[in-house]
Formats: sequence, C-alpha cells, structure tokens
Amino acid sequence: MQSKKLKKFVAIGMFSSISYILMLLNFPFPGFPPYLNIDFSDIPALLAAIIFGPAAAILVELLKNLLDFVMTGSESGVPIGHIANFLAGIAYVLPAYYIYKKVSSKKGLIIGLVVATIFMALFMSVMNYYFILPAYGMFMNMDLGEAIKLVATAIFPFNLIKGVLIMTVFLLLFSKMQPWLTKLSTVK
Repeated sequence: MQSKKLKKFVAIGMFSSISYILMLLNFPFPGFPPYLNIDFSDIPALLAAIIFGPAAAILVELLKNLLDFVMTGSESGVPIGHIANFLAGIAYVLPAYYIYKKVSSKKGLIIGLVVATIFMALFMSVMNYYFILPAYGMFMNMDLGEAIKLVATAIFPFNLIKGVLIMTVFLLLFSKMQPWLTKLSTVK
C-alpha cells in the first residue's frame, strides 16, 4: 500500500518536472500578442489524469506553475499569468479526462479533447474579461479599455489554436503509449 502511494507521489513529481520543462520551451504564435505563448506543458497533466485521476492532474498543473513562479517570477511580482495558466490547464485537462473515462476509447479521447479545447477557449475568454485582464490592469497600471476586443481577437482564437496543437501532439503520443497507459491506469 505504501509502495503504491510512494510510486504515485514520485510519478506526480516527475510529471510536474517534465511539465515545467515543457513550459519553459514556449514559443509565440504568429499574429498574436507576444505574451500569449504556446507550450505543451499540459500533456504531462493529461497523462497524470489518465493514469492517476483528476487530482493528480490538478497537482501537476499546480506544481508546474509554482515551480515556474519560484524560478522565473513574474513581471508584476504577482503570479497573474501563472494563475491564468493553471486555470487554462485545469479547464483543458478535466473535461478531456471525464469524457475519456465515460467513453474509454480512442474516439472518446478525441471527443474529450475537442470538447476540452472549446471549453478552455470559452472559459479563459470569460476569465480574462472579468478577472485576469482587470488584474493585469490593476497591478501593472495598464489601460485595458478594449478588453472585449482583446478577448475576441486574441485570447479566444489563441486558446483554440493552443488546444488543437496540444490535442494533436497528445494523440500522437497516446497512440504509441496506449498499452502502457492502460496498464498503469488500472494500478491506482
């Protein structure tokens, strides 16, 4: 019993570390503001969810963002971007996980990832409009008078593109790792 808990704890730590490294390997997407970067750091959280369940995915997302905040900090001194990344990760991973668990097949995973992409884009648009952009405005003395335009022309389409890219890479990985993941997901 203790051995299984220890293995799970170590695996979550490893997924979090890999996720943090992938977060550092971010890149801007042409046509979007430079602070909107694509990274694949949600993939280890998706793997953690499939193997250990949703709490593990939340821990991976949390630890990844804590590591990044401690190691790199933030412009404003307040982890607004890290909070946004955490929320986006959760909004992506959890719907994909729950749909995949309901329909445990490749088709279920694809449906889950498509729904997760749309959900994340919509959720982050609302969060940016009402909370994240106003917080940036307050802490960084920025005028965000055109927040609705920013959400409609940058944040929503960016999150759709990010979700599709993560989905594509994850599906390629999943097809190679499916037997191993199926075996591990039964060992909780």
